[in-house]
Amino acid sequence: MISFLRGTVAHVGLSTAVIDLNGAGMSVYATPQTLSGLHVGEEGKVFTSLIVREDSLTLFGFADDDEREVFDVLLSVSGVGPRLALAVLAVHDPEAIRVAAHTGDNKTFTKVPGIGPKVAGRIVLELAGKLVPHGTAPAAATTAAEANWKPQVVAAMTSLGWSEKDASSSIEKALADEPEVSFRGNVPEILRTTLRWLGQDGARAGNRVGSRG
Repeated sequence: MISFLRGTVAHVGLSTAVIDLNGAGMSVYATPQTLSGLHVGEEGKVFTSLIVREDSLTLFGFADDDEREVFDVLLSVSGVGPRLALAVLAVHDPEAIRVAAHTGDNKTFTKVPGIGPKVAGRIVLELAGKLVPHGTAPAAATTAAEANWKPQVVAAMTSLGWSEKDASSSIEKALADEPEVSFRGNVPEILRTTLRWLGQDGARAGNRVGSRG
């Protein structure tokens, strides 16, 4: 595996750069931000990720290891190839991507050319738990957030006629399908999501309470 390249910059183009390694020119694809830090005739260094295909070996270069890590994780999303992953990094810095993935912010990804709402939703869904903002412990952060909103949602559902056990179970199952809703921690949104998952709406839930009363 080629982890990084360091050598004299021989060429900088719109999407690629060539680094001279003792007489061998290595071409790498990179974002405009990374390319802007390379200057012809000067020493340059890029962290790299090698993509192996049946008919090609392609290097993608990054300004630091954090960019490369986010790039590699983005490649784990079904339907996201190296060019699209690089396009995401061209529009957003690694921390912005981590925050968007952690909070379920689809709109951040739709700002990238070539990514529509459907693909953005898949990215958020498949990155849940894989990318978190620096300094955030995934499990601890999720538990703390849940401790704030879950009792309120459970209370709302019990007032509509569900038992605490059924309410808690339904919330967990509903949010398993839409984890980005859980990350946002908005009580009304979580309640609506759970009721929708149950195939219920407010009026029908109210009838359920009436039938018990």
